[in-house]
Amino acid sequence: MQNTTNYVQIHTIRKVDYQNVWDFQGHLVQKLIQSKRKLAEYPFVHHLIFCEHNPVYTIGKSGSIENLLYSEKTLKEKGIDLYKINRGGDITYHGPGQWTIYPILNLERLFRDLHKYIRLLEECVIKLLKLYKLEGLRIKEYTGVWIKDGLRYKKICAIGVHMSRWVSMHGLALNINTDLDFFKGIVPCGINDKDKEVCSLGSILSEEVNMMDVQQKLQEIFCQTFNLIQVENYE
Repeated sequence: MQNTTNYVQIHTIRKVDYQNVWDFQGHLVQKLIQSKRKLAEYPFVHHLIFCEHNPVYTIGKSGSIENLLYSEKTLKEKGIDLYKINRGGDITYHGPGQWTIYPILNLERLFRDLHKYIRLLEECVIKLLKLYKLEGLRIKEYTGVWIKDGLRYKKICAIGVHMSRWVSMHGLALNINTDLDFFKGIVPCGINDKDKEVCSLGSILSEEVNMMDVQQKLQEIFCQTFNLIQVENYE
């Protein structure tokens, strides 16, 4: 009889180049795809990666290089890498002070609904912000989570995902203590609206936020939202 319990292993990787984690994601995706064929192999373990990247711009498959504002020379001078990748969405920034979170999930074990998956990722961040007494918002036209500040909307979390045989890859980028000057080199997520900009949790709270506290809160919310049980060091 098939066991329906779902587990998740948390991976924390800090100050790392983008390619290393992209490769690691690919390894885990293939591992989950292969495990689909082994229904007798339990427990079934999904993966959740919390990553703090070295500075990098990534452009999704539907993104435009025109939304990169820096020249190749400037990128080199500022030490920013650039990758064109296979997630949805346009261009965004990853770097120190930001948790880039990669859920590697077999959605056939949970639900086969991409729209629901993205909404639940947003919901996890909205629940997190409530713990900091902030109201996270959705905007109908755009994926991600926003905070309203007066007449302006400030994006605190970008989302872009990829599916391979219903196994998820890529995920969300949550700005915590991020240096927002890096966003000056791009049109973030290709959004040029005058009333929209990027923010971080630290910039909204006017103080530095403990990254590990955010991770602990968010992984608990994630497990509750997706009905997952955390396991340690499962191979």
